[in-house]
Amino acid sequence: MPSLTRVPRSARKPADDRRAEFERRVLAAVEDLLADGTPFTEIAVQKIAAASGSARSTFYRYFPDKSSLLIRMAELATTDLFAAAEAWWSAEHTDQQAGVVRAMRAMIGGFRDHRYLLLALTEVGSYDREVGAYWRSRVATFAELVRARLAAEQAAGRVGAQLDPRATALVLTSMVERTISVAFAAETGIGEEELAESLGRAIWLVIYGDAPQRGATSPPKARSSRR
Repeated sequence: MPSLTRVPRSARKPADDRRAEFERRVLAAVEDLLADGTPFTEIAVQKIAAASGSARSTFYRYFPDKSSLLIRMAELATTDLFAAAEAWWSAEHTDQQAGVVRAMRAMIGGFRDHRYLLLALTEVGSYDREVGAYWRSRVATFAELVRARLAAEQAAGRVGAQLDPRATALVLTSMVERTISVAFAAETGIGEEELAESLGRAIWLVIYGDAPQRGATSPPKARSSRR
């Protein structure tokens, strides 16, 4: 006779769904615990497990230590943030400076939504080798995307020949990362819209400000089909 208490296999959630649900709960719990100003290093695993409604044993099954926890939570928290930036760097840029401002606005909003976790990531990454290596690798991957696009723009004659794609990618990536972090780490009196506009303008001018024969304008717009 089949068990009356056992959940039928067909009714159970797939392992990936269970993990995703568990990780969402843990992310919310960690961010709530950080929101009161408690440093990440002072938040006990038992407290995170209790706040997420899970057993300590379950927590350790997914996260062997707090470094791996922070890395995975950062991956979840920065998915949309990086996607917004990557979308702009992959676009045609026909919307000119307004396009990069929109990308910055989305990145700033994504950082705001997860600011406590991302500020903790910056802090812990400065002394935890595993966390620091993860974040440097993540930023380096994005910087390579930027470098490749700058090199392609240069080869097409849309940016100045004197622009160094690798150095410029490092400058732009570091500028955005550090600026947004500083803006949320302390009260600056600068609104999110002003920050997005300023970052967008700075990025645009660094890339296209000395474009051949166009001064501080944009890459050529698509030609109109109207006569």
